[in-house]
Amino acid sequence: MTSGLFSGILWGLDTLLIGLFLERMGLGSPLIASLISTFLHDFFSSIWMIIYTSIRKQWQPILRALKTSSGRAIVIGSLLGGPVGMSGYVLSIKYLGPSLTAIISSIYPALSVFFSYVFLKEKMSRNRIIGLIICLGSVVLLNLGSDTATGSNHLLGLFFAMLACLGWSLEGVIVSYGMREEEIKDEHALQIRQLSSAIVYAGVIIPLIHGFPIVKGAVLSAASWIIILAALFGTASYLLYYRAIYKIGLSKAVALNITYVAWAVLFSIFFGGTIDVKTVILGAAVVGGSLMAAIEW
Repeated sequence: MTSGLFSGILWGLDTLLIGLFLERMGLGSPLIASLISTFLHDFFSSIWMIIYTSIRKQWQPILRALKTSSGRAIVIGSLLGGPVGMSGYVLSIKYLGPSLTAIISSIYPALSVFFSYVFLKEKMSRNRIIGLIICLGSVVLLNLGSDTATGSNHLLGLFFAMLACLGWSLEGVIVSYGMREEEIKDEHALQIRQLSSAIVYAGVIIPLIHGFPIVKGAVLSAASWIIILAALFGTASYLLYYRAIYKIGLSKAVALNITYVAWAVLFSIFFGGTIDVKTVILGAAVVGGSLMAAIEW
């Protein structure tokens, strides 16, 4: 249980640092900025994981896992969580800021429950359905009540936050299935995830946008330490999150991980950010609905 909780705390810090990095760096258009920063985040995260795996001498079981159908499924899940989910998350931070992005993206546990029902045939109780309704309804109210809800930037931010939710929820279901079916360990699954994401970014996405000169400038900039530190917190968060999935199951793991919403808001306020009462109330409703949908009743 502790692993899931601390994964939320660390992801809250990760969210804040990504927002700070985007503020400090001029990386071009929001789309380019998102793709570059997400690549850097997952690239440095893969470096942290390589160091971790090498110290623990765990490369052989990882290579064995890649030869299984579950290992290949985790690769697919990594692409949904990385290039799809993480890009959407960073783009949403660019348009909405870290606090609102964290709140909206917190519906991913509810979606995880729904996809578990669809693909893994897990039962959905009445309380879980009510939780889904509360969660989604609160997100709608949060955005309809916003002063900028009709602005194109706000709508784009909402779209990308929902894209992140979709990618992360599907990733969780696929990873949970892979670790359950083949008994692939959490740390091995995460190494596969981070490497797969970084390779796809470096080999496909960044070349398509001619982004390596921008990447080089960002790495050599004075703000590079921010994304490196964010990647460290993100890696630790993911490691604890995957460990929680492995030990206590997807539903309980996402319920604990979702506390990153509160931590992101708290850290944002601590560093000078502001938040209104309406956002706090509706944000709490989003988290509450997600918990109802994710926890066994």
